[in-house]
Amino acid sequence: MMSENIGFIGLGIMGKPMVKNLVKSGANVTVFDINDTAVQECVGFGANGALSPKEIAKESSIIFTMLPNSNHVKSVITNESGIIKGAKEGTVVVDMSSISPVVSEELANELNTYGVHMLDAPVSGGEPKAIDGTLAIMVGGEEKVFERVLPILQILGEDITLVGGNGCGATAKLANQIIVNVNIAAMSEALVLASKAGIDIEKMYHAIRGGLAGSAVLDAKVPLILERNFVAGGRIDINMKDLTNVMETAHEIGVPLPLSSQVLEMFSALKVDGKAGDDHGGLVQYYERLANTVVKKDVKEHV
Repeated sequence: MMSENIGFIGLGIMGKPMVKNLVKSGANVTVFDINDTAVQECVGFGANGALSPKEIAKESSIIFTMLPNSNHVKSVITNESGIIKGAKEGTVVVDMSSISPVVSEELANELNTYGVHMLDAPVSGGEPKAIDGTLAIMVGGEEKVFERVLPILQILGEDITLVGGNGCGATAKLANQIIVNVNIAAMSEALVLASKAGIDIEKMYHAIRGGLAGSAVLDAKVPLILERNFVAGGRIDINMKDLTNVMETAHEIGVPLPLSSQVLEMFSALKVDGKAGDDHGGLVQYYERLANTVVKKDVKEHV
């Protein structure tokens, strides 16, 4: 694995700690982001800086992208200073962004005409698991390409699964986002009901977390909600983008998704309310406004 020169494009909440883990493993990593401060932070802990995706491609045999949406990924790969202009035959592009599976498959086909391989490898687990290198990674692409990249993915995550061909990883991430965000909505309904009833939410949480209602979402979000901490590990606007991709894909293939569409509208309302940068656990605020209550520690009476 250490014979591979790694490029990494996109140094946000997720990308920066992933680069740090790669550098700590001994990998040679070259990074790019439109935010030069983020680039310099990564240079500070041992990465090399680059001035464009094209420069990254010239220096790297495996290139990771971790970007906000489909248009960003398209631009980084295909524009005049993009990966496609500098990549050598046999290079692998691993897109870890959460984008449309249709776009992902189109980009894989375009790269293939240049002799460049692509994996779609979106992740789940948010910033905490990016920091400790325990992300779940769902991958779409050719098995031989996956096997080549797997030792690097194992630095970034724990549960790494080749789901199928190009686009399948992106589709699995859409399914993941349905489960996570609908779960947050259900949890929020329950917390607001309990809050309005006047019981101790923290005690209720401990009472139910070991039963069938227990989940990774419950354990990750309830303690933060009780502290009124909505600093983003997974931003509302990013999850709103993911659910928009969910609905567009579902409409294309004829799958009604009533719960997902409702949660998307809730996120839209929170965005209008100026909360787009909050963590998606902040969805509880939508319900709090409807019920005129606040979920916090030691609630003893109606608000």
